[in-house]
Amino acid sequence: MSAVNATDPTLGILIFTLGGLSGAVFYLPFSKVKKWAWESYWLIYALVGLVLVPWILAFTTAPNTIAVLRAAPRHEILYCMVCGMLWGFGGLTWGLMIRYLGVGLGLAMGAGLTSVTGTLIPPMLKGKAAVLAMFHSTGGQVAVMAAAVSLLGIICVGLAGRSKELELPEEAKKKAVAEFDFRKGIMAAVFSGLMSSAMSFGLQGGPEIQKLALSTEPATAVAWAGIPVLVVVLMGGFVVNGGWCVVLKFRNRTFGDYVNSSAPVLNNLFFAAIAGAIWCLQFVCFKTGEPLMGSTSYVGWAVLMASSILFSQLLGILLGEWKGTGGKTRGLLAAGLLLLISSSVLAGYAGSL
Repeated sequence: MSAVNATDPTLGILIFTLGGLSGAVFYLPFSKVKKWAWESYWLIYALVGLVLVPWILAFTTAPNTIAVLRAAPRHEILYCMVCGMLWGFGGLTWGLMIRYLGVGLGLAMGAGLTSVTGTLIPPMLKGKAAVLAMFHSTGGQVAVMAAAVSLLGIICVGLAGRSKELELPEEAKKKAVAEFDFRKGIMAAVFSGLMSSAMSFGLQGGPEIQKLALSTEPATAVAWAGIPVLVVVLMGGFVVNGGWCVVLKFRNRTFGDYVNSSAPVLNNLFFAAIAGAIWCLQFVCFKTGEPLMGSTSYVGWAVLMASSILFSQLLGILLGEWKGTGGKTRGLLAAGLLLLISSSVLAGYAGSL
């Protein structure tokens, strides 16, 4: 049992990084969906990513989930559910952000705002002791430094995006991102980034649920103790995402998409479902990596978001979103990526302290 409970910051950082990779690439399968309205494939994504995958995982790794949720404090379940719903509003505009800014810049701005608010606010909500631990211990100070370095990296990537906006002619920008619009994209990124940080609040807001997962027979292993919290938060997210999709399907009369003979229905179902499963993996990684970080587990959110930004930028480069930019823009982008990598290294070092 001691081996299971032992902290291992290096492994924790690796798991968070894999989660960031999932967050960066989940949107790609949507490009394979043809002749469906947005609400048609987003509903499938939401069903799979917010309901099916987390519950299948719960029954597989945390068999006492139902008993735990029955015994858990109602206020804690409600808090996690509401946080999930708040994230849901941010999730709905996440697609708009990518639509107007592209994968690279969009995810950098949205995930960057989510990173800072989602890392620093949850410890403050836990009370004075948690705040003191952040600033009065060596590990806490290094963790806060990691968040600050991450923020600097995000700013650099944002400046690179602004430089790209001023530097490239309209045709070049539209070639990489068909509907590139920096103003609309930034508005979507600010709203989506701030609202999406509620996911961090919810995932870190179920301590009693996790304790019950460890003590209620058949007890859940430490690594999977956060899964009952995850299913509650994601269910809140589904209420908003699924509900809005149903409203749009009634409004736009797109229920027929699922039986449209001119559309590749099975293909669309498969790729929308894959997008949902990949998306869910980032938060599974977050909850399984937390126990390995010890008292500095709160830096996991910054690492998750920083690695998501890092991989999204590399993906953006591969997709040609920065093609044709000059030395200044590329220099800012390179500096941002270097800072983001450094923030992950610092976070791992903080955990080891």
